[in-house]
Parts: sequence; structure tokens; C-alpha cells
Amino acid sequence: MDFFITLGWYIIPFLIVLSILVFVHELGHYLVARYNGVGVDVFSIGFGPEIFGWNDKAGTRWKVSWLPLGGYVKMVGDLDPASTPDLESLKKMDEKAKQLSLYYKTVWQRIAVSGAGPFANYIFAILVFTVLFATVGQRYTLPIIEGFQPDSPAAKAGFLVGDRVRDINGEPVDRFEDVQMIVQDHPGDTLQIVVERNGHILTLNAVPTLSEIKDYFGHTHKVGLLGIKGSQAGYIKRSLWNAWWYGFKEAFNLTWQTLKGIGGVLIGAKSAEGIGGPLRIAQMSGEIAQGGLVSLIWFMALLSVNLGLINLFPVPMLDGGHLLYYFLEAARGKPLSEKAQEWGFRIGFGLIIALMILATWNDIVHLFIK
Repeated sequence: MDFFITLGWYIIPFLIVLSILVFVHELGHYLVARYNGVGVDVFSIGFGPEIFGWNDKAGTRWKVSWLPLGGYVKMVGDLDPASTPDLESLKKMDEKAKQLSLYYKTVWQRIAVSGAGPFANYIFAILVFTVLFATVGQRYTLPIIEGFQPDSPAAKAGFLVGDRVRDINGEPVDRFEDVQMIVQDHPGDTLQIVVERNGHILTLNAVPTLSEIKDYFGHTHKVGLLGIKGSQAGYIKRSLWNAWWYGFKEAFNLTWQTLKGIGGVLIGAKSAEGIGGPLRIAQMSGEIAQGGLVSLIWFMALLSVNLGLINLFPVPMLDGGHLLYYFLEAARGKPLSEKAQEWGFRIGFGLIIALMILATWNDIVHLFIK
């Protein structure tokens, strides 16, 4: 009985968060498609058999399906939920049906529809960050050194307690979290660190040591450390006039950190063990939900950024794959051949399946084997 109660603490927050994010993503596609005169046959939260649903006046079937691990908007002329064109039926369409089909819209209209889903996720994340920063506040630690470990790189470089870090290698520093992110990416590199000490500006050279730390999932990563301690973290409320800007910066920083992490995996600098799937997202959702509603809402915004970013990757079957085809069409003045598109979707399907297998295996190893 305790097992099922614990499972519920993980699964329920996960399904709520995922359903909201999927709805936001697909609503972006839906609204821009309808604005451009595209007919939408199905708007589904989840895959597989329908649990319940209804038809609206425009003929769209809105439904919730049994497998709640995604969703889709199926438009007129689509073969499947991945928006693969049904080339055979498209050729047989009459003029009235063609006016409702995405396939027969201009390339720029198709670009707008494909990009609307990821864009909606980013807008949603920025709005959530904006509201949080204006009400609860943004987590903020002053970049002031409160202490450091003996014989650490910071001690050897001449840092003193009370030094305020202004920039590192020309990158401005506003929070202690900025110091951590920059230093972790430069183990063994000489960093020029500008500090303010008693009203004077000094430049110190420090070389972060290569160290190992464990992330939220328990995986070990090699990073650079200076051995310094920042001031106690707190929250700073932003005004309604500039909270949106800090929300935009937060979304941008999360995107940049994710891209750097993926790049590290691709070049072999980081382990692929950090790639997680639905099981670990469910685990994190449950654990973060126990920290309170604010933590869960922040986590939802973080996932919304990641969902928007992943869907922009130029992989056929994802929104980014469709965008890649459309931009090539715009550049060439004509679409790719049917055979090239077919092979692209096959390759994209293979890549997605491989990534799902890797993520699921990592989840199993992390949750049940270790």
C-alpha cells in the first residue's frame, strides 16, 4: 500500500505538469494554424485510445487519450500525429479541401505553424518566471566571497573575504550563481577575475581545479572549482516593469546551459548517463512537488523551456525537422523531393527511438539497478 501511495506522489504531479506543457505546446500550433485558415481534425492530450472528448463548431475533435506522454494536433492532410503529409490523399483533394490543408499553404505560413509550438512553450516559461519573480522573488546570491577552503585556487590567487566579483574573463557577474556556472566550465584554465575590494578594482588570476560533483540525479560530473563560498542565498522581488526581462534572461540561460550540456555529450566531454526520460522526470516532479507549489511551478517553467528547445532540434518528426524542410524549400524555391522527405522521416524516427531507448535505460539503471 505504501508503494502505491509513494508512486502516486511521483506520478500525479508529473502528469499534471506534463499535461499543462503539452496543452500549451499544441495550443500554439492550433491557434496559428487556425489563424492561417488551416483545418484541424484532432487536438489530443496523450496518445492511443480516447478516454473522452468533444467536437467544436469548427469540426475539431478535442480529446484526452490513455497514454499521457505527449500530445498532438492533427491537421487536414496529415497522415499521422507527427504531421507527416499524406501525399496520396493530398493529391486527390478538391480545391475546398486544399484551402484547409497546411500542405497547400505558403512556406512562410507553414513555418509559422511549425514554430508556434516551441514558441508557445518559451512564452509560457517566461510568463511563469515573470510572475514568480514579481511575487515570490528570484533566487539571488550576492557575488561576495564569504569564505574559501585552505590551499584552494582562490586562496592561492589572493582572494579575501568580502571581495565582490564583478566579471570573469570579460563576462559580467550579477549573482554568485554566475560565478559557479563560469568556473565549472573552465577546469584547468586561467581565469581573469575582476573583484571590488574596499572600493578598489583588482584583477586576480585563478586556475580552477578539476573536481567531481554529483548532480540532482546522482551522476558524477567533472567540473572546475575555485573553493570559494558565497553569501547566503535569498530571494529578490522584481518590479512588474522589469520582471519580464529577468524572466527572459532566465529562459535564455537555461537554454544555453542545456545546449552546452548536449554539446558536451556529443563531443564526449560529458557522459550520456545524464540523459533522462519520463521515469526520472516523474521522480523529480514528485520530489520537487513535496517542496511546495512554488518549486513545482518553477520546475514546470524549466521543463517548458526544455520542451520548446528540444522540439526546435532539426530532426525530422520534430517541429525543428519540419522547419528545416520548410527553410530549405524557401531557399531552393521548391520543396524537397518526396523520396528525400520520406527518408528524412525514417531517419528522424530512428533517432527518436534510439534516444527514447537510451533515456529509458538510464532511468532504469538510476532508479532500479544502482
